[in-house]
Amino acid sequence: MATTASDVWYHCELGDGLVAPGPAAEIESRFWPAFEAAGRPALMAIFTRLESEGRLHCEVVAFFSPAAAEVARLSGAAPCTRPAPQGLSLLAGDPTGWATLFYDP
Repeated sequence: MATTASDVWYHCELGDGLVAPGPAAEIESRFWPAFEAAGRPALMAIFTRLESEGRLHCEVVAFFSPAAAEVARLSGAAPCTRPAPQGLSLLAGDPTGWATLFYDP
């Protein structure tokens, strides 16, 4: 199946657990006004996960749903595929969107 623009997720590294709260707060400050302006869509969300990929220290990575693409671009995020839901935490958005965002028909 071909990927469309509405299927594209975005990701960016926020740093290790000590520095990540700063960039995460900046992302949230961009997200909430956009979320409100869009009518609080359930599919607009940002998730985070600790990832080590063999490194000594874990990096916090933010994943932006396709509906949060503009916030992702403003945050310097790069396109990626949808992340696996394991280990994700909701950073910003409506928790009810989780089931739809990670549902595999």
